[in-house]
This record gives sequence, structure tokens and C-alpha cells, in this order.
Amino acid sequence: MTTPSARRTRRLPLPAGAAAAALLALSACSSSSDSSDAASDKPGAASAKLSGTITVFAAASLQESFTAMGKEFEQRHPGTEVRFSFGGSDTLAASVTGGAPADVFAAASPKTMATVTDAKDATGAPVTFVRNQLEIATLPGNPGKVASLKDLTKPGLKVVLCDRTVPCGAAAQKALDAGHLKLTPVSYEQDVKSALNKVELKEADAAVVYRTDVRAAGGKVAGVEFPESAKAVNDYPIALLKNAEHPETAKAFIALVRSAEGRRVLGEAGFLKP
Repeated sequence: MTTPSARRTRRLPLPAGAAAAALLALSACSSSSDSSDAASDKPGAASAKLSGTITVFAAASLQESFTAMGKEFEQRHPGTEVRFSFGGSDTLAASVTGGAPADVFAAASPKTMATVTDAKDATGAPVTFVRNQLEIATLPGNPGKVASLKDLTKPGLKVVLCDRTVPCGAAAQKALDAGHLKLTPVSYEQDVKSALNKVELKEADAAVVYRTDVRAAGGKVAGVEFPESAKAVNDYPIALLKNAEHPETAKAFIALVRSAEGRRVLGEAGFLKP
């Protein structure tokens, strides 16, 4: 029988602040953009001085990476401020269509972004900037000996999932369907960080979350990869919102996210290239 450690690809946890450190180091030198990037996607391409406060609504799984990029953006552009609202993509999308003031929306799935674009609350077409894959988060040391998605169906194992209306929950259900598995969790959570928190607090034995969240948690959880996750990879689109108060500043932040520097930070966090 294959042991959990044999099934799992071990990764070193991302140290606290590593994303920010990597981005600050990169900012010391100029880096070339991929040929696929438009000129407007290069950070600092605009000659006009940027100013104002922008509000970015972003999927909870982007919290560490976007926070690092927000700090870098403010250092590059004195007089600007980047505020974030992180949460479940469906909740954020509903807030945008309900009139909540925001400049940028980054969702964890095209479906939730479509809620915003269908309501004509975005300017231009959203662009996929990263992808993310699921992983099982267990208690440190994996005392439940979880080595596969099927193991989550063991009697007595307390498992947490994201709600099916949230991208991580929809992806988890897709993975379960791919494995022809049925799972009744002890709770459904409204965003991926809440699901992960249940394991960190030892209120659950395992949760199906994103690989990026497992990495961000460091030694607080252990990660178990499973092949069914390849059937449920999520694309993350980002868009400028129609009622952006400072559209040029918002465009510049989106350009940073899509730049080589942004891709580096997101890649170190465990995100996949689009």
C-alpha cells in the first residue's frame, strides 16, 4: 500500500513575506515583458503620474500574493493606495453588481466573473492571469493517513469543503465527480480561507482547498495531492470595473499583476501559468 508521503509531492512552505521579498527584489531591476504582453501591460508604462485610492475585490486565495503586490505598487507610485476586499468570489461578484464601490475584480473562476460582465459592470473583456489547482489540507503529520481523495470518505473523518457556489467548492465537486466519489462534509464554508482555518484550528481533519493556500499556511497544515484535481483546475480572470473611481491607477495595478514581476510572485505562491 502506498504511504501518504509517497503519494504526495513535498514542497517547502513559502516563508512569511517571501512573496513580498521576491517582488521587492525584482523591482530593483527592470524585467522584460513576454512578447504576448501589450505595451499597456508593462508596469509604469504610462507617463502620467498615478494617484488616488483603488479598491480591489479579489478571491480569498489571492490574499498573500495581492497584498505583496499592493505594497509594491504603492512604493512604485507614491500618492496611491491599494485597498483590498478578499472573500468568496460569488459574494464579491454580488457586491459588485449590487453597487459596492470597487475598481478591480479578480475572481477564482470565469463563472463568477460572468456575473459581473453579464451585468455590464466591467470595462473590456476580463483576462485570465493565473490558474489554481486543488489539494487536500490535513492536520500536521497527517494523522488521518489521508493519501487520496477517496480517503476523505473514511467513516469518522471530519472533512470540510467550500460551498458549491464558491469556485473552490465547485472545483472540489468536479474532482469528486471525476473520481465517482460521494462525500458529506461536516461543514460547507463560504471561502477557501475559512475551510483551511477549520483544519488549522483542529476543528476538522481535512479540507479540500487550493494548493496555494496549503503553501501559504506553511507548517500549520500538511498537503496531499490527488490526481482528480487535474480535472478541476480553475482559471482566474481579472477585470477593470465600470465605475472605477481611478481607472488609470486601476489599469496600472492590473498591469502589475499581469507583468513578469506579478507572475513571479504568483508562481512562487503556487499558482499555475494561464
